[in-house]
Amino acid sequence: MTISDTRSRPSPLPLLRDAVLDAAAVLLPVSCAGCSAPDRSLCADCTRALTQDLRSRTVQGVTVWSSLDYADVPRAVLLAYKDAGRVDTTRALARSLRPALAAAHDGGPPGHGVPSVPVLIPSTRAAWRKRGYHPTGAVLARTRVLPPPLWRALRLTRQTADQAGLGSAARAGNRAGSMVASRRLRGRRCVIVDDIVTSGATIAEAARAITAAGGSVAGAATIARTPLRRR
Repeated sequence: MTISDTRSRPSPLPLLRDAVLDAAAVLLPVSCAGCSAPDRSLCADCTRALTQDLRSRTVQGVTVWSSLDYADVPRAVLLAYKDAGRVDTTRALARSLRPALAAAHDGGPPGHGVPSVPVLIPSTRAAWRKRGYHPTGAVLARTRVLPPPLWRALRLTRQTADQAGLGSAARAGNRAGSMVASRRLRGRRCVIVDDIVTSGATIAEAARAITAAGGSVAGAATIARTPLRRR
């Protein structure tokens, strides 16, 4: 056997992994959350489509870091995760969120070596009843970048309407004054964490509440971003 023959032989690990996945697909049929191809939670092509493309935008003085464009495969995977219960995609989404978290932590004011506290955008009562868990919180837990978030660090003072379909001005009005931050954030350096940033109204309101409670905002991190709409 020549060296070239040895190099041409596939590694046994991917073959073993695929064999295990094929066996699991027989017992527990599943389709790709991104394209509906059979037998994989995420196929190879959709996994590659979740490759991070880290970018930032500034929302009322807060730098928001996002890893993916909310379109095509990332949009399909996020919708499947949030609305269809596809929690099997949590690990892949955590890989996408991880660099945005690191950038938000490192890009803010000096923290004197103290890790930032992640602060989750609170879910509405309707969303909590529908899912029974906090989807962004579950992804955040798998990143292992920052310490666990403080429970109920942000709370809704009123139930807001669904932001989907609202314009920028309506989104801002819908969120304005809707959150209050815990006094436990006083003196804490915070990173706001959400799944998607659109107009930035939700993140701006969270930053206002954190600042009012005596905390500071190092930045914000989201899994995905929607394109900015211009007239």
